[in-house]
Amino acid sequence: MPKINMKTPIVEMDGDEMTRIIWKWVKEKLIEPYVDLKTEYYDLHLKSRDNTDDQVTKDAANAIKKYGVGVKCATITANTDRKKEYDLKRISKSPNGIIRKIMDGTIFRKPILLDTVDPLVPTWEKPITIARHSYGDIYASVSLEVPKDTKAEIVLTDKNSNELKRTIYDFQEPGVVMGEYNLDSSIRNFAKSCFKYALEQKTDLIFSTKDTITKEYDYKFKDIFNELYEKEYESQFKEAGITFLYTLIDDAVARVMRSEGGLIWACKNYDGDVMSDMIATVYGSLALMTSVLVSPEGAYEYEAAHGTVTRHYYRHLDGEETSTNPIATIFAWTGALRKRGQMDSNEELVKFADALEKATIKTYDSGIITKDLLKLSKAKDKKWVNSEQILDEIAKNIEISI
Repeated sequence: MPKINMKTPIVEMDGDEMTRIIWKWVKEKLIEPYVDLKTEYYDLHLKSRDNTDDQVTKDAANAIKKYGVGVKCATITANTDRKKEYDLKRISKSPNGIIRKIMDGTIFRKPILLDTVDPLVPTWEKPITIARHSYGDIYASVSLEVPKDTKAEIVLTDKNSNELKRTIYDFQEPGVVMGEYNLDSSIRNFAKSCFKYALEQKTDLIFSTKDTITKEYDYKFKDIFNELYEKEYESQFKEAGITFLYTLIDDAVARVMRSEGGLIWACKNYDGDVMSDMIATVYGSLALMTSVLVSPEGAYEYEAAHGTVTRHYYRHLDGEETSTNPIATIFAWTGALRKRGQMDSNEELVKFADALEKATIKTYDSGIITKDLLKLSKAKDKKWVNSEQILDEIAKNIEISI
């Protein structure tokens, strides 16, 4: 059959370690045989980012804003050990943090459901979507080691050089201190995205912070959400038959754990990072989670919500067999291809993305799985296969599906 044509490229961001290997195989085995793939390629390998002082990451983020759709492989965020391992010039910032700061959007993470894998929380019959603010907070923070006998202060200086100071702590022994920030405009964009998504999905929305502790900081989030809801969205929610609830994050955890699922849980940046991993694990695996960053202007960046699978990568380099779950990487590509097709009115591309997802789920539900789901899968005659074989098995099903 002739390959499906693409009108507009997708911004492709390559990554690190085992996910970089899987990335290449997914393209070669599952996409390029069927699609005349057009991408604007950026290599976000750790060494490439270091060599360009993160300019390649910034260029990729701006390209997503230009073309409207990007797809990203998992990448390493450097630390002291990685700096030594890769002989880096410096410890750079999180590439995801850089992209999210430029796009200033909301990350929606939703579990991928398999009929043969039951959630670890028995009452969760429907998917739970995490809506994660992607700007500021701890990911844009400044932290310092503090020597003893040192006072740490927050100092605000206006354009007339007037200062407002507040003591954080008067250190009598060594410690650490951190400062973080956010913007009203970004919080408002986050709130709007959450309300709009809830209305599109016709799904109840919970938003949680800890405003009883970080009163000025978290109360700002609470105020903006409540203000927007009351002024713009309350009547729409009532008409759609859905609800909005603000509550403390500890109460939200209890509510979600007792629920049947089927809700959207909006969280601040770090809370959303942690809770999305928890949600994915409960539904079976970190590889069973979609992740899309949506900017206020309507640009989309799809990625896998998990890391670079370092342990498998070094086993792969040593010639050992690995069984890495590729589902999140596949669904990052299908999400980007589907959105590209929708934006370009390319129905063939949309249908291909749907077919590839169905083929992936069909393969796993048939009992041909990766090792991470071996104990969880209820499939009859299940067997695990290696990292490359699982893609070959999915390829057999995509040929049947199209």
